[in-house]
Amino acid sequence: MSTEPGPAPQPNPEAPRPNADARWAFIRDVLVFEVKLILDNFRDFLLVPASLIAAGLDLCLKGEREGERFYKVLEWGRHSEAVIDVYSCIERGEAGGEDLKHNYTVDAVIARLESVIVREYEKGGTAASMKAAVDGALDKLQKETGDRHAQAKDAVAKAVEKLKLKT
Repeated sequence: MSTEPGPAPQPNPEAPRPNADARWAFIRDVLVFEVKLILDNFRDFLLVPASLIAAGLDLCLKGEREGERFYKVLEWGRHSEAVIDVYSCIERGEAGGEDLKHNYTVDAVIARLESVIVREYEKGGTAASMKAAVDGALDKLQKETGDRHAQAKDAVAKAVEKLKLKT
């Protein structure tokens, strides 16, 4: 009698894998995540010029409210972000996630920076005089271009019409 172990048992290739469903769910999540990243980046690529153009128009042409066009672009961006929902495959409520969500987001960091600027403004420092100068210049620009607002709208409408005729 030999005490040496025999050959290791071979797994049955026809036996179902215990985590087969989890593996395919993972593969699906990876593929969906990659597609969503591409869509999200494409959206961002479009939002950069759209937001800059809208902001430029808002600075030059007076609307019903300050930044009307720009905020409309932001609303579209927020809606499209919610529709894409890049990170939807992550289970919500992971431990330790709340601290990250509230303290280290881009918005939280910007809020901290804004509070510093507001404190300086309230002290009456150079930020206050700079803000007043910029506000005055923008008010003047909007007043000067107010008459041209209708002309600009007509020019855009004519250009759109010409493009429609060419296609």
